[in-house]
Amino acid sequence: MGNEGSQLVGLEIDDESIEVTENWVHHSASVSTGNTSQISVFICPVFSGTSKGGPPPLIQAAKNLMLHRHPCILKYISSWSKSGRYHLATEEVKPLAHVLDHQTTLQIALGLHSILKALIFLHEKALSSHNNICRAAVYVTPDGTWKLGGFEYLCRFTELTPSHLQQTRAHRYEKAVPPEEDSVKTASSIVQPTAVDQFAFGVLVEEVLGRNTDEDLPFLTEFRDLAKKQLQSPEPSLRPQLAPLLQHAFFSHDFIKVYSFLVEIPLKTESEKQAFFRSLPSQLLSFPEELVATQLGSLLLARVVLLDGTAQEHLLPQLLCARNDNSGTCLFTLATYKQHVVPKLLQMFCVRDAQIRLLLLSHFRSFYTAFSKEQLKSCILPELLVGIKDTSDQLVSVTLRALADLVLVLGAATVIGGKRGKLFTDGRPKVHGNQVFALKSQSPIQSKQSSPETVAPLHGPDADSISYEVDLPERPSPDGGEDHTATSDEETEAWSDWDVAENNSNEESPVNIEMPSPSSEPQQSQTNSTTTTPTSGTAPQHLPDISSLDIKNISNSSINKDEFDFFQDMEPVISKPPILHIEDQNPNITSPTKRKNIFEVNSLTSDSWEETEGEAWGDDLVEWGLDNEPDLTESENP
Repeated sequence: MGNEGSQLVGLEIDDESIEVTENWVHHSASVSTGNTSQISVFICPVFSGTSKGGPPPLIQAAKNLMLHRHPCILKYISSWSKSGRYHLATEEVKPLAHVLDHQTTLQIALGLHSILKALIFLHEKALSSHNNICRAAVYVTPDGTWKLGGFEYLCRFTELTPSHLQQTRAHRYEKAVPPEEDSVKTASSIVQPTAVDQFAFGVLVEEVLGRNTDEDLPFLTEFRDLAKKQLQSPEPSLRPQLAPLLQHAFFSHDFIKVYSFLVEIPLKTESEKQAFFRSLPSQLLSFPEELVATQLGSLLLARVVLLDGTAQEHLLPQLLCARNDNSGTCLFTLATYKQHVVPKLLQMFCVRDAQIRLLLLSHFRSFYTAFSKEQLKSCILPELLVGIKDTSDQLVSVTLRALADLVLVLGAATVIGGKRGKLFTDGRPKVHGNQVFALKSQSPIQSKQSSPETVAPLHGPDADSISYEVDLPERPSPDGGEDHTATSDEETEAWSDWDVAENNSNEESPVNIEMPSPSSEPQQSQTNSTTTTPTSGTAPQHLPDISSLDIKNISNSSINKDEFDFFQDMEPVISKPPILHIEDQNPNITSPTKRKNIFEVNSLTSDSWEETEGEAWGDDLVEWGLDNEPDLTESENP
């Protein structure tokens, strides 16, 4: 009752009305409070009371709905007065007359079952009489559930007098008025207070079942005859009580039993719930999936069902996944799942309940593909980003797994945000001709090269039996004398991580490479060059403090700033070839065939100019400017 007089925040009422009666105007409306939801709003003038100065019927109906709460009664949300008009907000519903032609016989039977349970609740628990049971007093929710409304004429049994019935008779459904009201005008009270509703319920059953037969539903004709002959009996004492009608064969359909159990599940024992949920999936598969989705969708996804251990084991794996064809054990096809289940899941993701969120995320891979990209981006992703800020490590863990799945659909830029760059390279070596550098079918393998021709076995169960022969080309000489050339910078970049890995491991395999001496005489020398060997080590990197990471605000500036130079060991080590100085064994003995080194300028004397002039310098004297020097021979012999 504390909701009375409180206007809903973010309320937007549609201008177009759904229903117009003499007492109110029915509108559809939406409420935006974090999660947009649809409701119904009934509006009437505040001063549109009865002819005798009583309150408007809508105000009386609001008070009765606020007081009498039952799953089969129209759910009260709020009521308030504004600008001289009174507003009553309820769950989203439509009048029965708008949807009756589109409902199946089984849905009608289920609806009559709900109205019957609402009347039993009023008679046995509230000790009240509804006094206006008819099609106009029945509303239908979007999932097809019938709800009892029209509480403007409800009164307790102690207040049910002929005068009260006489005052409201003009506004009540005339066909539902029992004949005894004309003969008890002088009585102070009604002898059988439930007789009014019993008669009216019989009229409702006869009208909604219409011309349906037993072919549509078993025992339909029998139940309709009972409603016409016994419930509408002119003698009130001959009308049967409503409670025993729940056991009629007309309501013994398996679907109705499942529906009733789900509605009354809080009242069931643990053993009853275990037996029920173990057999429920097979029962639901025997019903039309459209009927299950519309009538039982909300009940199957209710909190009391989701948190039941037996339901989590036997029901939810079939309920929270969709099948692409008619095979499989899932309850719904993908089209039905998108139409009826996805809207309910979107609402459930807005519920900040840790147990519900954990349960949804544990099955996230089974149903996230049923959402559209827009739904994932605008509804699911914001809620998941809230989850990673929670203090529960378990909740954060499953949330991150769900975000990883969304990356494949929405892209990393949408899920993670922030600036991104290519910080990793493809370390797989290329394949050139018959030279095999890596196995493309395997993930990058960190192995140790034991020799230039053999790669160490893989680590794993077959490590002892698998090895690979690798024919590596000879490393190009520093002076570029070989024909082998590097293919591209990409190939060099791909092997950089292997070189860095070798630096971290202190294992080297020195290989001596023989290089020819540039001297004219054949000489043998060895260079101290070594070849790098890939190992299983990893390069040290300067990573930022993980406590400062934010999945939506992470920046790679710190990584770029201290980026490790993976190419520092890729520079070739070129050893300068040694210059051999060959000295004479006996400097006093000169050989007539000995040739002097023409580049040894200091060893030249005046006696040797004639020998070297033609051999060493030749015509190059012009280039070096020696053609202008005086003739040394003429200066010595004037």
